[in-house]
Amino acid sequence: MYNFSYTRLKGYSKHLSAHTAAKKQKGLAIEAGSELNLKAKFSCLLGLKEKDRDPLAVLIQISSTPPLTKANTEDDLLEVLQKTFTCLPLFLYNDSEALTAIVGTWFQRNFDCCFGKLVTSSQDLTWLAAMWTRYDVSGSVSATELVFSVPVEPRMDISYAIHEEDFKTLWNDIHKSKGKVTLEEVDNLFQCLYWHFFRHFRIYLSATQLIKVTTSVASAHREGKVKFLSKDYLIRVLGFITELAINNIQY
Repeated sequence: MYNFSYTRLKGYSKHLSAHTAAKKQKGLAIEAGSELNLKAKFSCLLGLKEKDRDPLAVLIQISSTPPLTKANTEDDLLEVLQKTFTCLPLFLYNDSEALTAIVGTWFQRNFDCCFGKLVTSSQDLTWLAAMWTRYDVSGSVSATELVFSVPVEPRMDISYAIHEEDFKTLWNDIHKSKGKVTLEEVDNLFQCLYWHFFRHFRIYLSATQLIKVTTSVASAHREGKVKFLSKDYLIRVLGFITELAINNIQY
């Protein structure tokens, strides 16, 4: 983001508030700083930095009266960017697509930046499934669910549910490296799952694509959709997703 400054978050809050209100009022010009029913607030979100030189994450909160929506309704790249640019690899939102589009347009106009979908590969999803087994969460989700897409027409998906404790026991038997998760360990975990499934159903899951992972902590889809099911480990889960986003940046 060109010329983005952490010292101007208050100013950004006023301008985004006015911009969003104007969009909601069919383009009627609104002066920044005027009294609005809608408020945007920028603040720093701590705990997501992987390295000391990484920029702080930014949290944007938008509130309105009345509400805008109905209820129920690679690290090297960062080093070569010019000093006038701030690179935040992940943009997470929890609101309507219409409001998100307004915020995205404001960022692109003010900081000459762009947004794109975070495409999560099958290998990334296997890694997330393994990483999330370490957390103990009591909730409604008692099984780890893996959804695979079968390369046939018409489209067919296979849902593979493993009891959470069984999944964790299997992973603990495989995971021996300290302080890190290796690709070999993750591959071994899923080879065991594939063999178990083949033994019962004579289907080779290795010939399919993993498209979704759901655990008691969070769920992730290959199209970049992430849903947090537990607030206890929210920051840590965000850290995993941010690391994944950094590794997928292309310049």
